[in-house]
Amino acid sequence: MRTRIASVVAATAAAALLPALTPAVAAAPPRAAATASAVATTTDALASYTRQKPRWTPCDPQAPADLECATIKVPLDYGAPAGRKLDLAISRTKATSPRDRRGVLLLNPGGPGGPGLDMPLWMAPQLPDAVKKRYDLIGFDPRGVGRSSPVSCGLTGDELAWQRPYKAASFDRDVRWARTVAEKCRARNGTVLPHLTTRNTARDMDVVRAVLGERKISYLGYSYGTYLGAVYTQMFPRRADRFVLDSAVDPARVWRGMIQSWAEGAEPAFTRWAGWTARRDAAYRLGDTPGEVRAAFWKLVADADRTPVELDGMRLTGDDIRIGARASFFDPRAAAELVVRLRTAAEGGTPPPAPSRRTAPERPAPPSFAGGAAPRAGADVPDDNMDASFWSVVCADTRAWPRDPERYRHDAIRDKAAHPLYGDIASHIKPCAFWPAGSEPATRVNNSSGVLILQNEWDSQTPLASGQGLRRVLKGARLATVLGGQGHGVYGSGSCADATATAYLTTGRLPATDVTCRATPQQGRQDLRLPLPSPQGF
Repeated sequence: MRTRIASVVAATAAAALLPALTPAVAAAPPRAAATASAVATTTDALASYTRQKPRWTPCDPQAPADLECATIKVPLDYGAPAGRKLDLAISRTKATSPRDRRGVLLLNPGGPGGPGLDMPLWMAPQLPDAVKKRYDLIGFDPRGVGRSSPVSCGLTGDELAWQRPYKAASFDRDVRWARTVAEKCRARNGTVLPHLTTRNTARDMDVVRAVLGERKISYLGYSYGTYLGAVYTQMFPRRADRFVLDSAVDPARVWRGMIQSWAEGAEPAFTRWAGWTARRDAAYRLGDTPGEVRAAFWKLVADADRTPVELDGMRLTGDDIRIGARASFFDPRAAAELVVRLRTAAEGGTPPPAPSRRTAPERPAPPSFAGGAAPRAGADVPDDNMDASFWSVVCADTRAWPRDPERYRHDAIRDKAAHPLYGDIASHIKPCAFWPAGSEPATRVNNSSGVLILQNEWDSQTPLASGQGLRRVLKGARLATVLGGQGHGVYGSGSCADATATAYLTTGRLPATDVTCRATPQQGRQDLRLPLPSPQGF
């Protein structure tokens, strides 16, 4: 078992953490005693965070006894650590074998906005015993999320609906919506918003590391969590041990480009679906050529724009179908069954019931737009917390969001032509056009950390090109691609890449080169019910 070094960390953590915990600034020549005094004061302030002793208590009366929770403090602004403080809720289940224990494995479910406090509980059945023997599983709600000083913008139901198709007639209304969301968030959280960033969440992770008395941390992050993990390796390269980044975000495309990647990735998935379905015309009767199948879908969309389709208690326009069906095309069978149900309903028939089975489910988790665990019942979390924290991070992380509404109009028209399924929705105006600037520029990820990236070939939220983009900037990484893999989330789904990830977490050995393996026909089946047009995250 690795020797714990809490006393050493408590004495030295402030000085060691200071360069990375404070915002990056241009180097300046020393200015005698005044500068020395300021550094000493900042160091002392950080020490008050890194020397905290968590008070572990049962998380919930209904939760298993081995899941413990604690709340620590982190600075809102690491450039002024003596100022306002935020709560950071953390949890743990201890390694099952003290003799084999290596350290801690921090977990993040994605988002931004996904709460992870319960993650050790719902991930434990998916992780092999060899991993649970070696690591304390550490969950946390990132700043602004769940039980970690949650943010709220007071958004109404209509304001939560952000997947908006571009139409000339509604463009001004959509611009007002985007501005209203930004203004409501600023009014409620003005001094907080600039600091709800991935860089500061990475700093919070390093405070957690110090508080737990660990020299390094290991990490398993899904989707948005891959970007958070990559940023951590950039800011704290000597603190990163074994990092698994599952279903990867391309750091070069945060965040507007990542939303646009949904449209880019949907088109080849749609083409693949059309060919797959045409070969099974006897079963689905949508056409015996790819062109006929595509035409059947677009006729359904056009007809629904004239007369909405009633299905499963929803009244769906053609735009609703485009929004809701986008992710389904990454699973051809799911999409074919869904389109048959929609067409039957549109023709006045009785659709077959929606299949609820999953032969090889995606990474298990309670349902939420971020793919993570929902807050426990009774938690004092605002109803719009996921949406508010999602916008807070994606808007403040980068200063690359266009400010001119006309740019969004132009891009939406252009991308609807290039990517008809979702291009206008992805490129249309978002609240970030009116958001206050974040406290720092986006992180440039470019390092040689030896991390493992996992990627399904057919992932709707982080397409294959996104995982390849992360691999390009993490030069010491290895990419394990599941060819034919469907769905969002790889490790824990029973895929052929699980063994590679387990070997890396338990031995530290990466494959010699990037690797591929092939999914079985059953792996990655998605939920076949049409998603509501509600927020979706990474």
